[in-house]
Amino acid sequence: MTSITTSGVTLNIKSCKTKFAHRFVRSLLQIGNHAPPSSSSSSEEKLIQKRRQRIKIAAYSSMAHAVGPRMNWSRALLFKLRNRASRHRKKKRVVVIRRRTKKASRSSQGSVPVDQAKKLRRLVPGAKSMDLCSLLEETAHYITCLSTQIKVMQALADHLSK
Repeated sequence: MTSITTSGVTLNIKSCKTKFAHRFVRSLLQIGNHAPPSSSSSSEEKLIQKRRQRIKIAAYSSMAHAVGPRMNWSRALLFKLRNRASRHRKKKRVVVIRRRTKKASRSSQGSVPVDQAKKLRRLVPGAKSMDLCSLLEETAHYITCLSTQIKVMQALADHLSK
C-alpha cells in the first residue's frame, strides 16, 4: 500500500478522499487558468455564475472518478457529465419548459415507504430502476461521498484562507 507522510500524517494514496482531493485541485487549477479578464458588473455576475457552475461540475466529476464505475450513482453521474460535455461541444441549445404539477398525496399508510423511495430515487443519480435494498446501499455510499466532498472542500477553503 502506497502512502505519504507529511507533517506527521500518513495518507493512503489509494483512498477515495485523496483521489478526490487530487482530481478536484487539478480541476480547480484548470478553471483558474481559463479565467477571462473581468469587465462590467453585469457580465461579472455572469462570469461568477459560470465559474460556480464549473466548480460544481468539477466537484461532482472528481467525486465520481474517485469512486470509479463500481457504484451506480457514479456511473450515472459520469454518463450525465459526458453527455453534457458533448452537447456543449455541439453548441445546440434547446430550451424545454416543463411544468411541475403537484400530485395529490396519498393518505394510506402503505404508500409512505414507496413515496420516500421515490424521493430518494430523484436525489441519487442512477437510482431510478433499483430495488429498495440496492437503493438504500447506493444512497448510503452517495451520502458518504458527499460528506467526504464537503470535508475536502472545507479543508481546501480553510487552507487557502490562511
